[in-house]
Amino acid sequence: MLQNFTCVSTALLFVTSIFSVSVAAQQKQTKEPVYRIAKNGNKQIANNEESKKTVKAKPASTSKKIAHPLDPALETATEGLKRVRAEVFDYTGMLVKRERVNGKLMDPEFIKFKIRNERVVKGKKVPFSIYMRFLKPKDFRGREVIWVKGQNGGKLVAHESPSKLIGKITARLDPDGSMAMKGNRYPIYEAGIENLIVKLIEKATRDRAAGDCIVNYSDTASINKRPCKMIELIHNEKRQPYEFHRAKVYIDKELDLPVRYVCWDWPSTKGGKPRLMEEYTYVNLKVNVGLTDKDFDHKNPKYDYRK
Repeated sequence: MLQNFTCVSTALLFVTSIFSVSVAAQQKQTKEPVYRIAKNGNKQIANNEESKKTVKAKPASTSKKIAHPLDPALETATEGLKRVRAEVFDYTGMLVKRERVNGKLMDPEFIKFKIRNERVVKGKKVPFSIYMRFLKPKDFRGREVIWVKGQNGGKLVAHESPSKLIGKITARLDPDGSMAMKGNRYPIYEAGIENLIVKLIEKATRDRAAGDCIVNYSDTASINKRPCKMIELIHNEKRQPYEFHRAKVYIDKELDLPVRYVCWDWPSTKGGKPRLMEEYTYVNLKVNVGLTDKDFDHKNPKYDYRK
């Protein structure tokens, strides 16, 4: 039924790390499927693009010794968090999401979203706020979800697709409850670049203590025909505390923000292929558009909640 959504996952910490990683001269060709939203009449379609080159990342030759491959990522992520908090107030766009839940790979979901970061403006606290409207799949089309930190009793406010009998019924759900979490890997309050970087710094610090990882880097990737940088992380050994076998993050060069994350689990059998765990692609991302309280109010006349 009603669902919650997240914009990123475990490896997104490394979104900011690419600016601190030097790369070797040796290059190899790789392909990476990504979702791209394009208009075909009134239809939303998904297409493929590929990254052009990847190279094995190596620490830069400096007087400062790097004790672990994650050290540059952790240092740069901390600086990136400061920048996001200082400069990114809100953003809108389209999210194409696919997740494996309870062993089942779900169908891709196409979601328009608005997100406003928590901050203080003229002495007034502006709460973390999320609005989502579904376009695909067909059964979800028209579904809307709003969650604002500290409001509506901590509940998300949602309604189903208007095509369904209960489509106009406004529901208030516990974001951690079974109905809100059905078909989702994460609760809605974990969405957002700022919150995820905070959590992923903690995860990377934990992984750093556990051992090494392989890092591959590309400066010639492309998502939705926009130039991107890509960083790939690989954990060959399946053991705690690692949460994935392989992950890739793509960073829009102009926006300096992540626009795609994808990760795979270890193969279920020896010699088998890694299983897709989750992927998130952001299209038409616009930053600091000036969102207001009205954008996160279910009484907004532009929304389809029951009046």
